Amino acid sequence: MAAESHGPMHQFELQRWIPLDVGGLDISYTNSALFMTLAVLATFSLFWVATRHRTMVPSRWQSVAELMYEFVGGMVKDNVGHAGMAYFPFIFTLFMFILFGNVLGLLPYSFTFTSHIVVNAVLALFIFVAVTIIGFSRHGLHYFSLFCPPGTPLPVAFVLVPIEIMSYFIRPVSLSLRLFANMLAGHVLLKVLAGFVISLGLGFGIVPFAAVFGVTLLEIMVAVIQAYVFALLSCIYLNDAINLH
Repeated sequence: MAAESHGPMHQFELQRWIPLDVGGLDISYTNSALFMTLAVLATFSLFWVATRHRTMVPSRWQSVAELMYEFVGGMVKDNVGHAGMAYFPFIFTLFMFILFGNVLGLLPYSFTFTSHIVVNAVLALFIFVAVTIIGFSRHGLHYFSLFCPPGTPLPVAFVLVPIEIMSYFIRPVSLSLRLFANMLAGHVLLKVLAGFVISLGLGFGIVPFAAVFGVTLLEIMVAVIQAYVFALLSCIYLNDAINLH
């Protein structure tokens, strides 16, 4: 039982740190909530340190903060246009939250909240609903032209419209599953390889240890890429709502 409890999937188990029950609703403060809090605090701390003493010649932390700011700002401009800059604070916050959630989860004895489908689904559903509201508020019923561009021949429309509607409503599913699957698979692989290192010892464990090191570097890259992909797809969906492209 002990070996099973510390298997590869044990790292994804929710643990109630501060049990709370309100009207039969479990709102306990869990390890997932803790690392969400840490992700927010880490983001705030980074930009507080970076902007506390702003100089013409930026310090190391100021350079990191400015690089992230310009990177996300460029992504919004390239994919949504200048009209999308009104939503830059949200996209930037989303990117940083997922980035720190992914990276913090690589630390020993930590918890990766982005490896839980429910967390990603809530983020994806919020984006889906927000984008839909923005689309209808800017274009009214003309927003339905997103599913059938003007000038589409009627026979083609009968095929195109159902496909476009299905594609539209599947967005939150694909958005959340992509992040969930990448985080889950990578952490399971790391746990399995780490188990080989421990069981084989220092002598024969050198090969799996090298594999763990390589996979860890790969997971750091995946953590950054998945935060970028999530924010990028959010920008693309936002572009559809604003520009109907």
